[in-house]
This record gives sequence, C-alpha cells and structure tokens, in this order.
Amino acid sequence: MNGYNDEKRQLDDDAFGPKGSIVSAFDAFPKSKPQYVTRTTAGGKWTVFVTLIAFILFWSEASRWWRGSESHTFAVEKGVSHSLDINLDIVVKMKCQDIHINVQDAAGDRILAASKLHRDPTVWQHWVDNKGIHKLGRDAQGKVVTGEDYLQGHDEGFGEEHVHDIVALGRKRAKWARTPRLWGATPDSCRVFGSLELNKVQGDFHITAKGHGYMGFGQHLDHSAFNFSHIISELSYGPFLPSLVNPLDQTVNLATANFHKFQYFISVVPTVYSVSGGQSIVTNQYAVTEQSQEVTERIIPGIFVKYDIEPILLNIVEERDSFLLFLIKVVNVISGALVAGHWGYRISDWCQEVWGKRRRRAGGPSEGMLGGGKGGEGHDE
Repeated sequence: MNGYNDEKRQLDDDAFGPKGSIVSAFDAFPKSKPQYVTRTTAGGKWTVFVTLIAFILFWSEASRWWRGSESHTFAVEKGVSHSLDINLDIVVKMKCQDIHINVQDAAGDRILAASKLHRDPTVWQHWVDNKGIHKLGRDAQGKVVTGEDYLQGHDEGFGEEHVHDIVALGRKRAKWARTPRLWGATPDSCRVFGSLELNKVQGDFHITAKGHGYMGFGQHLDHSAFNFSHIISELSYGPFLPSLVNPLDQTVNLATANFHKFQYFISVVPTVYSVSGGQSIVTNQYAVTEQSQEVTERIIPGIFVKYDIEPILLNIVEERDSFLLFLIKVVNVISGALVAGHWGYRISDWCQEVWGKRRRRAGGPSEGMLGGGKGGEGHDE
C-alpha cells in the first residue's frame, strides 16, 4: 500500500504546482517533469533544421540592413554650373614627344591639355599581358596598382561602393599611382594621366600625332610611327572617385593599321549621391558608344572622345532603417521560424502516428493476441 500511495502522490496534480518564490506562481508556461519528457531523434533533427533556418534569415536581414536601400529618381537639373572635371589615365603606344593632346568645346575654347596633364614614358608590356588584356589590378580603394608609390595628394579610399562611403570621402582628392619604373627598358609608350577642368558644355577630347590635325612649325611625324593602340585605366567626369566603376575602365583597344581612328561618344549624366542624414555629393556618370575603323590618309587618325552633357539629373538616395526597427524585424523573423518549425514538427509527428496505425491494421486484428496466429494453432493441438 505504501508503494501504491507513493505512486499515486507522484501522479497528483499538486506535484506540478509552482514551487519557489511567489513570482514563479505567475508562470504562464506549462512545465513537465523530466521523467515525463521523451527526447526523440525527429525532434532533434527539427531543432537543428529550425536553428539553421533562423540563422540564415537573421544573416539575410542583417546584411540587408547594413547595405541599406537605394532609390533612383530623375529630375531636370536645376541651377547653373560652369566647370566640369575630367579624370584621365590612358597609355598610348607612341612616344610622348610624338603625340598631341587637345580639347575643343562648343564654346570655342581650345585647351592645351598636354600642359595640364602628366605625361610619363612607359613600356606597353607593363600594362597588358601577351593576350592584350589589362593585367594591373586595383587595390581596396579602386586605384590602379602599378607597384610604385602615389603622387602627392590627399588619400581617399573606400572598399565597397556604398553611397554613404562615397558621400563621406568624396570631397577629398585621391592620389594617382606613379608610373612603373623602366628598369633600363626602352620606353615605347606614353602614359597620360591627371585631372583637367573643362567648360561644362559639349566638347571633344582627342589625342593625335604631332603635325596632324594641328599644324606646327617644323613638325610632321612619319606615318610609320603611328600606333594609336591604347589602354584606358580611368576615364571619369567630376570628382576623382577611383572605386566608382566607369564603363571605359580597364579598356584595351589595339590599332590594326597606322591610320586607325577610335571614337568614343559619351553622354554625361549629372548625379547626386545622398544619404538619409542629409549629406550629399555631386558627381557624374556616363554612357558610352564606341566606334573604331581603319581610315585613309585623308582622315586624321587618333583617339577622339566626344562628350555631351545631358540636361537631366540622377538622384541616388541611400536609406537605412533605425536600429530599433531592425531589432523588431529580427525578432519577427526568428519568431516566425520557430513557430513554423513547431507546427512542422507537430504535423510530421501526426503523420508518422497515422502511418503507424495503418501498418498495424494491415498486420491483422489478431496479431500479437493469445489464441491467434501460430500461437493459437499450437494451443489447439
């Protein structure tokens, strides 16, 4: 009797009542004794699966919050601006003393770009490989890696192309990488690089041979020295932002004849990058169409960049939710995963139970009973 009373007391409902402080009496979550809880492999698998899904959803939500969201809108450009910067880093497979660099715009101004840009003798193979592909990479700041130091200037760098990085560091002037050393090699090319301030009107930037296009006293380069094969490492308009990807970056074009003409038709679109805090920076993007062909001796060969300023303004705004709203979204996502996992486990457990009952019924009503099956036949004997 004592054993029976002890067993009955263990099954009493009072044994499941709250214990401890008075605060525990308000616990709304039901509890079960450990001896009445059965751990199953199915439950463990569902726990691992739900944990993995919850982590993936959390990581996705955190990445989306960190990146923020961008909105792109177009509007008519307001205000009047008079100047436009062009940032150029190009290697031409001709000697520096044999090329002529000039800019002529719709206002009738002619700018001798050669006097305002850097011109360094270099070797073509330092920039491309044997297949004619640009082999110099870019660092985390987007600047060309030449293996040398940088020119004097303020450093500007941001690894990823986020709007808040562009706005925060876009007002600084970036450094230009120095030209690779010759190390005793004979230079066969010329690197032209730097920033040039132009009038903000339609214009034409071009590189031609000495004595062709613009006649100079006593200057006439032999036609056999023409080779307008070129490598464009940077061509952008506005502030020099190396990590912004432009359509003509890393471009390599080879001339198939001495008289070869390369033409680039560029449509420049003023662009404003803004963040939710109100800070912004004004720069430019562009679209380009390229044409190249062999020409006769009656046509001036060279590299011609014709640019036009579009009257529209592109606004790129980056927005990011507050940290409190981010936490609320994370809680909702994880809670939804846990609830869905719980229902999935319940449904799978119910299906397994129904399937087990059907299998037991298929085995016959007398299976496992005394007097049925082989056991019953043996008793009759």
